[in-house]
Amino acid sequence: MKVEIWSDVMCPFCYIGKRRFEDALQQFEHRDKIEIEWKSFQLNPHLETDPTININQYLADKKGWTIDHAQQMNDHVTKMAAEAGLTYNMDKAVVANSFKAHRFSHLAKSHGLGIAAEEALFKAYFTNSKNIDDNNTLIELGKQIGLDAAEVKQVLESNAYAADVKHDIETAQHLGIQGVPFFVLNNKYAVSGAQAVPVFEQTLQKAYADWQKENPRPKFETVEGESCSPDGDCN
Repeated sequence: MKVEIWSDVMCPFCYIGKRRFEDALQQFEHRDKIEIEWKSFQLNPHLETDPTININQYLADKKGWTIDHAQQMNDHVTKMAAEAGLTYNMDKAVVANSFKAHRFSHLAKSHGLGIAAEEALFKAYFTNSKNIDDNNTLIELGKQIGLDAAEVKQVLESNAYAADVKHDIETAQHLGIQGVPFFVLNNKYAVSGAQAVPVFEQTLQKAYADWQKENPRPKFETVEGESCSPDGDCN
């Protein structure tokens, strides 16, 4: 069963939602039947990367908040992240446009490393205070997850996968997705936001039950003969 997840690298609730969903999936007995695909979404496509200001100042300027209020909001999400087992260093987060990171993610997905790329990007941004709009940062992340550094460099210096990112964003708009994280299960059920683990568990159960009805296991009339089983028994 397919689960599609729309997210943005710079969204603090997306990393928390990822971890909570993973916790729910770990407890789901049919987890080996779940296929996860990450989709691109940009909360602020016009954001200009600026490593000279911190995230509190950026949020205060963008939303008309005081610096203290921005700090309080970031302290709140930092506490939520800690409860999910994540470490956020929001005061050191680099204000960066996420479009290039999304292109990197699509490259990784083409090599079957989409989930690894998302985890690496989130950790780089929220925990390790890396600039996710910087080529060298992304090349290093690529190497860490098993991508070829030369290929990552070539992609980042081109416009490769830009159309894929835009397609994901257009699909989100078509579906009416207005915020992330947004989880779509079996193209039928949706979970919006970093919901509690039991919410993900319940939705997985419902979606999988429907999927099983739609994809029943074939029943064969079998003529038995000599054969070997996976455990090595041959008879």
